[in-house]
Amino acid sequence: MHPGASVAAEKATAPYGSWASPITAAAASVAGRTVEGLAVAGDGRLVWVEKCPEQGGASVLVREAAEPGGKALDVTPQGFAVRTLAQEYGGGSGAFAVQGDTVVFSNYSDQRLYKQTIGGGTSPLPVTPDYTGSTVRYADGVFDHHFDRYVTVMEDHRDKSSSPVTTIAALNIHDREISEPTVLVCGNDFYAFPRIDPSGKRMAWIEWSNPHMSWDKSQLWVGYFSDKGEVQKKICIAGGDPTLVESPTEPKWSSKGELFFITDRQSGFWNIYKWNQQNNVVIQLYALDAEFSKPMWVFGASSYAFNGKDDSSNKIICCYRQNGRSYVGVLDHDSGSFSTIDTPFSAVTNIISGDGCFYIEGASASLPVSIAKVTLDEKKTVTADFSIVWSSSDDVTKYESYFSLPEFIEFPTVIPGQHAYAYFYAPHNPSFQGSSDEKPPLLVRIHGGPTDEARGILDLNVQYWTSRGWALVDVNYGGSSGYGRKYRERLLGQWGIVDVNDTCSCATFLVETGRVDGHRLCITGESAGGFTTLACLAFRQTFMAGCSLFGIADLSSLRAGSHKFEAYYTDNLVGNKQAYFERSPINFVDKFTCPLILFHGLKDTVVSPEQTTKIYKVIKEKGLPVALVEYEGEPHGFRKAENIKFTMEQEMVFFARLVGKFNVADDITPIKIENFD
Repeated sequence: MHPGASVAAEKATAPYGSWASPITAAAASVAGRTVEGLAVAGDGRLVWVEKCPEQGGASVLVREAAEPGGKALDVTPQGFAVRTLAQEYGGGSGAFAVQGDTVVFSNYSDQRLYKQTIGGGTSPLPVTPDYTGSTVRYADGVFDHHFDRYVTVMEDHRDKSSSPVTTIAALNIHDREISEPTVLVCGNDFYAFPRIDPSGKRMAWIEWSNPHMSWDKSQLWVGYFSDKGEVQKKICIAGGDPTLVESPTEPKWSSKGELFFITDRQSGFWNIYKWNQQNNVVIQLYALDAEFSKPMWVFGASSYAFNGKDDSSNKIICCYRQNGRSYVGVLDHDSGSFSTIDTPFSAVTNIISGDGCFYIEGASASLPVSIAKVTLDEKKTVTADFSIVWSSSDDVTKYESYFSLPEFIEFPTVIPGQHAYAYFYAPHNPSFQGSSDEKPPLLVRIHGGPTDEARGILDLNVQYWTSRGWALVDVNYGGSSGYGRKYRERLLGQWGIVDVNDTCSCATFLVETGRVDGHRLCITGESAGGFTTLACLAFRQTFMAGCSLFGIADLSSLRAGSHKFEAYYTDNLVGNKQAYFERSPINFVDKFTCPLILFHGLKDTVVSPEQTTKIYKVIKEKGLPVALVEYEGEPHGFRKAENIKFTMEQEMVFFARLVGKFNVADDITPIKIENFD
């Protein structure tokens, strides 16, 4: 007998979708702890911002345990949360900075900056004025030891009549007296990455202006400080040549005062460069058709780090993304040689250097989002030690036998010869199998953004479905990040067309290759993914049911309500007034022909809940099965574990009852479905 046959024989045959699984919605909802930003304190221990759904989604600063395997300690006291609202999306790394045992952080409720001693047991002290109602926000700050101050991006909303004014400003954080910030750099729409060289004489930064997003077109500048600490002279290092389209990002100074950064000039892929100050030229250190950085939705990304505190080895630890996976490598910036190093991660988000080691935030198909401490051998080419410092889900490995591993697929789009990408997860459960005459139902999942990327990493939200007998596919339609500028720009002027076409092409491809049941295709998406979901249901006949989570239904109202950061983003993706009307599902609800379940938070300021209510009412009047769940107090993206759990369960039961032709194994009380119950 074949060694694998006995295992297969023990599996019970049951309809796809009806399988029992220990990966419950409750387990998935609390597995969503996220890390938002890393730094190393003076004692060499790592600190990071952690967001916990079981604590209502509050973000707190946490410090690595003193002993390996020990419990990490909360730094942020009760009553405070570390989160900036600058550019609306903020960013964990951008919400705090550490020097020695001092942390300066942005507090969520009032958006003021506070100073706190790590491990000192003292209460945080405000260092910025109290402008009522979080009208002034700060992000991406750094300590400036030369002038004994704190330099930060500042976003001022005090003049309600106009859009906020963004500058780079300096703060005195040592006096008991709180003083007004001093503006160092101003005049452009957006700033990020103020970074001061070791001598304290120069500062680099990234700036850009509407109508561009930073990943479309930006500039890298260096300013020189006067004796009084003002920026007296400045030069543009990258992005100033009108014949070159580029988006420089992530500037960093080495300990020797050399400026490194990442840009995508000529090739359209973000690669690492260095500025030669003497000749004022930039030099590409290593050329590869791969992404060494990512779109800057949030502040404080760190995709590379210098090896060691003094970086005397001339080596940079970096990561790049190519063909749907991440690689970690060591780049010798003198010789230009590059070697990859082995880690268990297939997706890497951030890298920072520690004392004799470096820390990586990453994940893989079988490892949840984690922070690992990595030590290299003496030659800095091989991993000598790899240990997990923090995991978003400590006990997730107990479900390992239930994990469906993603298959990276390339599928044809509607344009001859062109391809797009996705991760396909087949149904998998050690105790069950489907019958030979049945194909599994498919859930197509659409990422938000839309300039974002599905990454093929362990996510219990996916395994919840696959372990019950569903197939699931995460689509990276044209316009997604991770595949270079040309791929990203497929969506310019084409949002609501390319994403919709690619999504339907992906589902059709999976049917035609015999992987799934063509009569049981369902689709789900959040935010911008919700828009693509609704557009697929309004303008195509591919899917039998859909789920929209705080999805965009009306592009015009999205544009009207856009904050400054995204003021022209939708214009760039949609185009003219006619396209706004023709691609908005809310104007064509009469074209919907299948069941739909909708979820929305009533405190959503990005997509108004009224859009969802309107779709619900029209579909209900049309006589199609429809259900609506609204959550009090939830913003754009659900934060509370109980709401995440309820959403998953109701979406599953909705599809099972209306499309599945099976009963779910879990004991879930379904909500009322209009025109069905």
